[in-house]
Amino acid sequence: MANAQYETTLILTPEKSDSEVSKLIKGYVKFLKTNGASIVHEETWGLRNLAYPIQKKSTGYYFTVEYEGPTELIASLELSLKRDESVLRFLTVKLDKFAIDYNDRKHKGLIGRDKAPAKAEKEKVVQPENVEEKS
Repeated sequence: MANAQYETTLILTPEKSDSEVSKLIKGYVKFLKTNGASIVHEETWGLRNLAYPIQKKSTGYYFTVEYEGPTELIASLELSLKRDESVLRFLTVKLDKFAIDYNDRKHKGLIGRDKAPAKAEKEKVVQPENVEEKS
């Protein structure tokens, strides 16, 4: 069976220290690799406010990993995420060709937040110095 590309986002409890969160993340990445997945991209967002309280917590550590692997891997990954008390929420999405293309361009910096300031500088209008303002 052909491998598909997936993206999993985790929200981890804020009660863990940075080193404990890092250790958890490395553990899940290792779990993916040992079960036949190849990591495409991983991104740690850090401690963020939640849109609504989850288990009476208003913040959480966000982590996103994009990987390519067998479909059977998702069931075992999600089972281990459900059993882990440190995981507040998780979401796994199968990426289609459009999402894969979008993510590739985002990782290369062609779209997204980093692109906006550079575009704004290009669009600055230069005013001639000898023009008087009309009142």
